[in-house]
Amino acid sequence: MHARTAALATFAALATTLTACSEPAQGSAERATAAVSSPASSSPASDASAEDAGEQPDTELAVGDTFVYTDGLKAKVDSIRTITKWGEYDTKPDADMIPFRVTYTITNGTKKAYDLDGFGYNAEGATTGGQTEFLYVEADSKQAAGRLAAGRSATFTAEYSIAKSDGREVLFTMSRTDSAWLESGSVLGDDPNWTGTIK
Repeated sequence: MHARTAALATFAALATTLTACSEPAQGSAERATAAVSSPASSSPASDASAEDAGEQPDTELAVGDTFVYTDGLKAKVDSIRTITKWGEYDTKPDADMIPFRVTYTITNGTKKAYDLDGFGYNAEGATTGGQTEFLYVEADSKQAAGRLAAGRSATFTAEYSIAKSDGREVLFTMSRTDSAWLESGSVLGDDPNWTGTIK
């Protein structure tokens, strides 16, 4: 009896280890939409929508949600908006394209300064697919560069355009390529991405 119990315990521990190894995670989600509604305002529709949000993978986020990396860095997409202000040397897209800006915030929750060149970004259409094109825009933009001190937050932008025929839904993905992150093995997990509508 004792031998069987020990064997079952060993098997359970091995299964847990294998599951952890086969599903690496870069971090977890802090959802802005996770507010608990009062009983008076609760309805079957709102309950179903809350359940759907709870079933989303941690890497599938909405605008306003925060992704918390396992080492303490945080990334949040604040907004996706049409670009309406242009500088003299900015590259305006053709009339059949929608110019848009993704505004995001990085918070350094680690104990060391972080080189912002360790982050990579990509945007693509989320309605019917569709590639985006990078835009060079100086007006109201702030590119991520330099080092972010421990305990500090900073807000940056990335500018793109997408064909009007591809719709206004955008999928924005962030990836990390810094050496410490690569060495940790966490990079093998899925990159976080945010889906939102160009406002």
